[in-house]
Amino acid sequence: MAIAKAERLMNLALCLLGTRRPLSKRELRDSIEAYVEASRPERGAAGSDDSFNRMFERDKDDLRELGLVIETVENIDGEVGYLARRDSNRLPAITLDAEEAAALGLAAKVWQQARLAGAASGALQKLRAAGLPEDVDPYEAHGALEPRIPVHEAAFEPLMLACRDRRPVVFDYRKASAARPEPRHVEPWALECWRGHWYLAGFDRDRGAERVFRLSRITGRVRSRGTGLTAPVPDVVTVRETVASWAGEIADRSALIRLRSGSGYPLRAKATAVRELGDGWDELEIPYGHGLDAWLVEFGPDVVVVEPAELRTDVVDRLRAVAKG
Repeated sequence: MAIAKAERLMNLALCLLGTRRPLSKRELRDSIEAYVEASRPERGAAGSDDSFNRMFERDKDDLRELGLVIETVENIDGEVGYLARRDSNRLPAITLDAEEAAALGLAAKVWQQARLAGAASGALQKLRAAGLPEDVDPYEAHGALEPRIPVHEAAFEPLMLACRDRRPVVFDYRKASAARPEPRHVEPWALECWRGHWYLAGFDRDRGAERVFRLSRITGRVRSRGTGLTAPVPDVVTVRETVASWAGEIADRSALIRLRSGSGYPLRAKATAVRELGDGWDELEIPYGHGLDAWLVEFGPDVVVVEPAELRTDVVDRLRAVAKG
């Protein structure tokens, strides 16, 4: 079946590229063997017409998805015809070296778990057809690597499209310290994956400032809100740096915490000093920056903040908000 469809698409493409004038559905129907088969009288007049029309519309859409520019032209008699002009379907020469080919290959492979996997693979095939060197294996230099970006959040695809189209969005967002989500009106700039989580950077209209949102905390559906942005988009959107500062990665102070023995290994990896207290507890000194309270809350009863006092208060407040549900 796959071979038959590929042959049918190839024949339709050749017909549309080879004509100097628009061809009507009737002419295409009589010129391609698969369409002739779909139109045999034993199917009945109505059935054969419906089968052909459905097949032709699917094939036309598939060719356009593959990149073929198909024009629809109406003649003086009102009959619709189709053609694909050669000058509209000619690509300039593409020259890629081994490093560029590897980068494109990895870029396509990275989206393996996303709904964009088909589009990425199709784009790579188009580049192959347009001149990507066949003797270059895009993954050869990175054979031991299997780069994947996990995309489990339902908000990813609508936000990605909103970033591409520069379209404002509205969604409900639950902060780590809040018991309930709140609506946010955002002009999206960029998405980035950092430490296994997706983040959106954009302009928060309600707060009148740049904000970064973790996609896993978006609840419900992402809704579009018109077009056009009110705030200028930065030339470089530093999602990673902004998230790092909010997650306590940029710290100029230290915090003292008690951690249950055998737990909290990510905290132990960041500790600048560790001391055994006995009775199943250790004392750690860790870098302290904005957002550390949200991270400590994730370890629940295995962590107790000793100092500073404001960090201890922030952790307690977050725990109380979670308890209220």
